[in-house]
Amino acid sequence: MAGSVGPASGEGEVMVEMNTTPLIDVMLVLLTLLIITLPIQTHAVKLDMPKPETNPPPPLTQPVDLGIDFDGTITWNKQPIDRATMDSYFVSEAQQELPLQPEIHLNPDKLAKYETVAMVLADAQRLGITKIGFSDTAQYAQ
Repeated sequence: MAGSVGPASGEGEVMVEMNTTPLIDVMLVLLTLLIITLPIQTHAVKLDMPKPETNPPPPLTQPVDLGIDFDGTITWNKQPIDRATMDSYFVSEAQQELPLQPEIHLNPDKLAKYETVAMVLADAQRLGITKIGFSDTAQYAQ
């Protein structure tokens, strides 16, 4: 256990080793007791949040459906228009106050040329349209 002396060891040296198993057992018991007895810390921040409204506010204006067909035809609310007419519509919409400016839902066909779509987006940005986005993107997932 603590040491052995004699010819049984073969080398004639004293072998001294400390048994650490009881020390490890005691440390594990103390650690377990410490974890169990510590109070559970709850970190909570009290915030006064506004009450959610059940009905969202209605849109101020009707959104505009701007479509681009596979052959480059541009439609404004399902009516075919040319580029000059589209630019005049963009100018008239951009002159409205920002909350009253309608959303423009761009809906290009899956086969529409990138060049046409990029041209429409560049015209909208150049003429001051801020509320524009793509709609019906499920057709591109395939």
